[in-house]
Amino acid sequence: MSDIHHFPIQVYYEDTDFSGHVYHANYLKYCERARSGFLRDSGVNQTAMFAAGSAFVVRKINCDFLSPTKFDDVLDVETRVVNISGARFELVQNIRSLDKTVFSAHVTVAIVDKSGRPQRINENLKLLVSANFDHV
Repeated sequence: MSDIHHFPIQVYYEDTDFSGHVYHANYLKYCERARSGFLRDSGVNQTAMFAAGSAFVVRKINCDFLSPTKFDDVLDVETRVVNISGARFELVQNIRSLDKTVFSAHVTVAIVDKSGRPQRINENLKLLVSANFDHV
């Protein structure tokens, strides 16, 4: 089993800037899509969570842009949980192209109530988020 969740991304023309490379902000969008896919594949129902009064929010992202990508590239967003504590969990997300890491981010995600106050991660959610994956 692998502890890395994989999420494929196809680069479209609209994702690129005037230089023909992926616009830098789109890497954050790709990571957001992959985090949603990771949670969905983990069995976390974000719609039900929101209806019950809680939601995930990104608290912090540290990222490195390592190499450009371009139109029609196929990317793989790898997501891995590295820490779970209190009201947050931390992920490492790497975007890879042709077996090379092109973007890397360390992401802290918190759980908050409708007023924005932090909520502790319950045991069920902790188990779902920390489960191993074998997705390719």
